[in-house]
Amino acid sequence: MDIYEKYGLKPVINADGKMTILGVSQVSDQVAAAQKQGAQNFFEMAELTVQTGRYLADLIGSEDALIVNSASAGIAQVLAGIIGRGNAYHVTHPYTTQITQREVIMPLGHDVDYGAPVDVMLAVAGAQPVLAGYANRCTAEQLAMQITPQTVAILYIKSHHAVQKSMLTIADALQVAHDHHLPLVLDAAAEGDLRRYLQLGVDVVIYSGAKAISGPASGLVLGRQTYVEWARQQNYGIGRAMKIGKENILGLVAAVEQYLTTGPESGASMKARLAPFIAELQTLPNVQVEMVQDGAGRDIFRASVRIAEAAKICQALRQGRPAIYPREYRVNEGLIEFDIRALTSAEMTQIVERLRTIIEEESTCN
Repeated sequence: MDIYEKYGLKPVINADGKMTILGVSQVSDQVAAAQKQGAQNFFEMAELTVQTGRYLADLIGSEDALIVNSASAGIAQVLAGIIGRGNAYHVTHPYTTQITQREVIMPLGHDVDYGAPVDVMLAVAGAQPVLAGYANRCTAEQLAMQITPQTVAILYIKSHHAVQKSMLTIADALQVAHDHHLPLVLDAAAEGDLRRYLQLGVDVVIYSGAKAISGPASGLVLGRQTYVEWARQQNYGIGRAMKIGKENILGLVAAVEQYLTTGPESGASMKARLAPFIAELQTLPNVQVEMVQDGAGRDIFRASVRIAEAAKICQALRQGRPAIYPREYRVNEGLIEFDIRALTSAEMTQIVERLRTIIEEESTCN
C-alpha cells in the first residue's frame, strides 16, 4: 500500500511551483540523509542552533545566521527582536506597554497575503505596521515621510505577490533606512541568490528553506550579528511556538551546501524543457500559448495558456486523479500558467492530455 492509498490522498502533479499548499519542494537524497541523521541523534539544541548558524554564515558570507521553521517565523522573530533590542523582559513579555517603539514601515503594495497576511506576522512580533505610498506606487520620499521616533525598522517584501509597478528598489529602501539609522529587513522568501542582498548591505535577509533552496520545511535568517542574535533570543519567547526540529535544521544545512554547489535549474534549461511542452499545448483547440518569465523578474520561465473559462478548467484539473495544480494567479484574465520546475516530461504530456479531455468535454456540453 503506497502513502496515497494508506491515507486516502490524491497523487499530485505540481505545475504550480514551490508552493506551501503542495508541500513546497522535493528534497534530495543528500538532504533526506541529513534529516535522518538529525532525527536519530540527540543534541544540545541551543548549541545546535548557534553552531549551524555560524557554519552557514561562514559558508554564505554573513555576519551570522539563524535557522527557523519558516520565512514567516523569520519575519516574526526578527521584528520582535528589533523591537525588544535584546531586552530579556521583552522576550517573555513581547507585548509589554513598557516598549512603545514598535512601528515597522513597508510600502502599501507590499502588504500582501502570501497564504497568510504579512500583517499577521507583524502582529505576532508585536509590531505596528505603517504603510507608505499607494497600492500602485511608492517612492523613497514616500517611505521616508512615514518615519517617526516610534519607527524601529523598514520591511521590504521581495515577491511576485507584491506590486512590481512603480515601486522603489531594494537599494532605494536601504538608503532610506540607513539615512535614518534604521535596519532594512528583507523578506526574500522565494529568492535564489543567498549572497546578493547581503553584499548590497541589507541588514537582515529572510529566506524560505523549502523554496529555491529545496530544503525541508524551514527558514533562514541572514545578516548583521546583532539582529540575528536578537532574533535567536526569541526562541525563549514567541519563537517557542514556531520551533524547528533537529532533523530539519540539519536537513537545511545540507540543502544549502548542495544549493551553493549545484544551484537551481537555470532559465536556459527551463526554456529548453518548455519548448516541447509549449509545442504540445499549442495542439489544443482554442488556446494561445506563450513562454513567460516570472513576474518578480527571477530567472524562472513558464508556459502561459490563454483559454476561455480558465477558472473552471483549473478546477477540473485539480479535481482529477492525479490532481493537477497549475498557477492560477491570472485566471481572472483568462490565463493559466504552468511551472515546470518539478515536472517530468511524462507529466507535461499528462497535463496536455488532461487539458484536451477537459476542453473536448466542455465543447460537447456546450
